[in-house]
Amino acid sequence: MRCAVVTAARATKNADDDGHGDGDGRATGGAATGDGHTAGGKAAADGLATGGDAVGVTSPASGPLPRPLLRSAVELYLDLHAHPELSGHEHRTADRLAARLAEHGCTVTRSVGGGHGLVGVLRNGPGPTVLLRTELDALPVTEATGLPYASTVPGVMHACGHDLHIAAVTGAVALLAASRDGWRGTVLVVGQPEEETLSGARSLLEDGRLYERFGVPDAVLAQHAAPLPAGTLAHAPAGGPPLMAGSIAVEAVLHGRGGHAATPHLNLDPVLMAATTVLRLRTVVAEETVAAEHAVLTVGSVRAGERGNITPDHAELSLTIRAFTEPALDRLVAAAERAVRAEAAALGAPRPPGFTVTARSPALRPDPALTARVRRVHEALLGPGRVLDLAGSAATEDFPHFAAGGVPAAYWMLGTTGAGPWRAARAGGDPVPPNHAPGFAPDVRAALPVGITALATAARQVLDPGAAGDRGTAS
Repeated sequence: MRCAVVTAARATKNADDDGHGDGDGRATGGAATGDGHTAGGKAAADGLATGGDAVGVTSPASGPLPRPLLRSAVELYLDLHAHPELSGHEHRTADRLAARLAEHGCTVTRSVGGGHGLVGVLRNGPGPTVLLRTELDALPVTEATGLPYASTVPGVMHACGHDLHIAAVTGAVALLAASRDGWRGTVLVVGQPEEETLSGARSLLEDGRLYERFGVPDAVLAQHAAPLPAGTLAHAPAGGPPLMAGSIAVEAVLHGRGGHAATPHLNLDPVLMAATTVLRLRTVVAEETVAAEHAVLTVGSVRAGERGNITPDHAELSLTIRAFTEPALDRLVAAAERAVRAEAAALGAPRPPGFTVTARSPALRPDPALTARVRRVHEALLGPGRVLDLAGSAATEDFPHFAAGGVPAAYWMLGTTGAGPWRAARAGGDPVPPNHAPGFAPDVRAALPVGITALATAARQVLDPGAAGDRGTAS
């Protein structure tokens, strides 16, 4: 997820002054193994949990993060990173998250929504309810980080930071569970599968009846890893554009007539049809939007045939459409469908193509009042110089579904880029690998403590302050 930062100069200064030197702060101990753990992972976690200024980040209890808590979160991160699971197959990841939540006193419900979704409930007497969302799934990307804890699953990688999100939310729950005297209410932790396919949130809310079963929260919170300087957070500025675009995912099937490659006059080549369709789709945004209306149409996958000497009988396209308004999304998807059908008809397809919308998510507009409150506590936590303004991004999320019906939602970015890579990129070296890239590698030592405390302090901003007389209300 590539993010445009309004305060780029501040971001640069923060990276230069972060006190981490030129190293990237990532774990160096132990190689991943297939037994569910990381060989040497405890040593690596110990080093990360005690290195640099990571333990200097203040917790909701106004003290440094406890080293055992941070070590536990790092160990979980290393394990999850080494064992990623694709959308719809997150059973092991859900197991690990459920076990950690149970350790911290949560009542855990599994298979919410029919998939691997789960909900952990931490009750501490009467009061507001805050929902913390984390995603479970990884991406079909082959890792190229060279890390000792790199993915052990061929062709699958946590290239979007969901492993970091899970580790951070477990650390935040641990902090909240250990400081019950300071707050009252209920914390809901939602482990969401299938975020990368934009289908998991709706499955939890509709099929799993999330709010009917667990109550409508007073606020929903989430954060996302981004290639910003590690040790920083970024919020949407008040009055600015949506933080993320809305999106529509489409699967198109083009029908041809298969046969021998030596007899093209007897066949109807769907590969050629797919090629002309992709080129035609590339003009849709320019033709359907005004210059000031930011929109993106991407054909991310083309699949056809198995061998070079066989003309296949069909080709498949996967595309995404991104825009910041619902009318723009509607207009673009209609234009894309016209283009697909027109190209098929022009080449004499034996039957009309399939055109199926598989997922849709609205633009992400964090609640202004809640965002302002959360931003204030983040600035108190890190200092105003490390809380940045973030311009709108064409990246998309299905998180906005949790805000349906007027539930206030706050969402911010968690910087993950270490000082060394950031400075190298500034000096004209290789650009910082963004989310979804094979080289995406968060600086765990700097990013994870901030992610833990950012979630915990934001949650406490929603929950009622506790009192000494309320200690007996926990359940």
